[in-house]
Amino acid sequence: MSTSSILSITIILTAIFAYINHRIIKWPPTIGIMILSLISSIVLVALGNLGFVFHQKAVELVSAIDFQDVLMNFMLSFLLFAGAVHINARKLKKERLHVLVLSTLGILISTSLVGGLVWLLFGLFHLVVPFIYCLIFGALISPTDPIAVLAILKEAKIPSTLELKISGESLFNDGVAVVIFMTLVDVAHSGTADISVISVGKLFLQEAAGGMLFGAILGYLGYYALRSINDYKVEVLITLAICMGGYFVAGHLHVSGPLAMVVAGIITGNKVKDEVLSDTSRDYLGKFWELIDEILNAVLFLLIGLEMLVIKINLTLCIIGLICILIVLLARLISVYIPVRLLRRKIIFEKHTVLMLTWGGLRGGLSVALALSLGTKMYRDGFVLITYIIVLFSILVQGLTIGPLAKKLQTTNLPADE
Repeated sequence: MSTSSILSITIILTAIFAYINHRIIKWPPTIGIMILSLISSIVLVALGNLGFVFHQKAVELVSAIDFQDVLMNFMLSFLLFAGAVHINARKLKKERLHVLVLSTLGILISTSLVGGLVWLLFGLFHLVVPFIYCLIFGALISPTDPIAVLAILKEAKIPSTLELKISGESLFNDGVAVVIFMTLVDVAHSGTADISVISVGKLFLQEAAGGMLFGAILGYLGYYALRSINDYKVEVLITLAICMGGYFVAGHLHVSGPLAMVVAGIITGNKVKDEVLSDTSRDYLGKFWELIDEILNAVLFLLIGLEMLVIKINLTLCIIGLICILIVLLARLISVYIPVRLLRRKIIFEKHTVLMLTWGGLRGGLSVALALSLGTKMYRDGFVLITYIIVLFSILVQGLTIGPLAKKLQTTNLPADE
């Protein structure tokens, strides 16, 4: 199937599901689209069991889409840049310590806990999976993705500082988690005998610090370029070049493209918009990236739902996946609680911060893409299925209940955490 056919069908399906959700279901767009996509996949599987040829055509369509390549090498740069453009740098600066600790120490704690507990869980089912592969799974399932929940949180009128903690953490921990994931994959390929703590640390610093430095360079290059013109069409085009070209170059420099996009997006969305752009350009730029964000998120969640058509189902792994939901939630709780306890003397936290950050830490397309990027010798099919189960629970259950939970916490007298 040609690329143009795949793209056309994907956009058509996304538009149809978005329309149905808007007129009938009225759930948050990304969740509504994903549920409709998931239901369609289940119906197609049922029709395939009855001998309908249409199921095979749908499987061919989904199989032709390289989800990992589409997300990691194309969509992720846009999603992170667009999200960062709308982050208020002044407010983020006030929350920087909490965001930094959560997106680094929190990810490391979660990766270690999930990796260790999943390794023990495989042992209980008499499945021998090397510990390093379980750590890799811990890294890919730890980053949070609040895209589907932010709109609900706004409706629930939670404190803006808590909303910023969730969005700020997610932007940075996506990049940090990708760096940790890639580092662990390199360790798995090279063998632990040839790897030292110093070499791992150097690789991590190169990817993380290098990515942030490169993002800052991109942001300021864009700033000086945009300062010399006043044409919204060219200005939008330059920001596109920063996003697409910067992510491409970051890959060749072996620095973190995701972190580069976050830093470049924050500079573009604040210093550039505040000091350089006219009111007209600022309006066009904001709406352009908001539209890009909404469209790509809709397509992303459609693809997550359709992936069910090609995922290999195994009953034992399904049971393990359901248990892993509890493991991931426990790891998230601990990885949030420890940083909050460490920072409580320096930062004033909102009521129920730990609970909201735990339940609002959704897993999304990034985790699925990272799982799909694993080699077959790294138990790829098993980890993909387990990841898919966790992501579905996260988006459908946590995503649909975080709003009511936020409202309930504001109207009850439950003891507040730090």
